[in-house]
Amino acid sequence: MRALVAIIGLLALGGCAADVPIEQPSMYLNMAEAGARLDPQAAATMISLYRQNNGLGAVVVDPQLMKVAEMQSQAMASRNKLDHDVKAPLPKRLQAAGYPATLAVENVSAGYHTLAEAFSGWRDSPPHRANMLQNGVTKLGIAASYAPNTKYKVFWTLILASTEPRDQLGVRIPSAALAD
Repeated sequence: MRALVAIIGLLALGGCAADVPIEQPSMYLNMAEAGARLDPQAAATMISLYRQNNGLGAVVVDPQLMKVAEMQSQAMASRNKLDHDVKAPLPKRLQAAGYPATLAVENVSAGYHTLAEAFSGWRDSPPHRANMLQNGVTKLGIAASYAPNTKYKVFWTLILASTEPRDQLGVRIPSAALAD
C-alpha cells in the first residue's frame, strides 16, 4: 500500500512539474529573430569562466564598451559586411566614444545565431581565442545585430579592454605608483 501511495505521489508531482515552463539559458537564445536581446552578463560570465580556466582574470560588462560594440555590429549589419574597419579601426572608434582604453582587442564574426555558437567559434579560432585570453583586459562590450536580408543574418562584436595605466611595454602600472 505504501508503494502505491508513493507511486501516486510521484506521478502527481511529475504532473505538476510538467506545468512549469523550462526557461532556455540565454546563451542559447536565437539572435536571428526580430526583437531578440543578447544577455551581456551571460557573455561576461561565459568568457570570464573561460579566462579563469586559463589562469586569467574575469571581465565585467562595461556600458560604454557595449555602445561601441553595438555601433560596430549595426554598421556591419547595415552594410552586410564582416569587417573590423567597416566604420573605422577599433582605436579610432574607442577614441571617438571617449573611451580611455589602454589595451583593447576585438572579435567580429557573423552567421552565428546564438551566443554559445559565437563563443565556440571564437574559442576554436586561434586569433579570436588569443583575444579572449588577452592578459590584462578587465572589461567587455558585446553586441549581436540581426539583419534578416543579409547573407549572415547576425553580426557579432566582442570588445575586451582595460583602462588601467600601462608602461611602454604594456605592463600594468600599480595605482600606488601613480600617486607619486
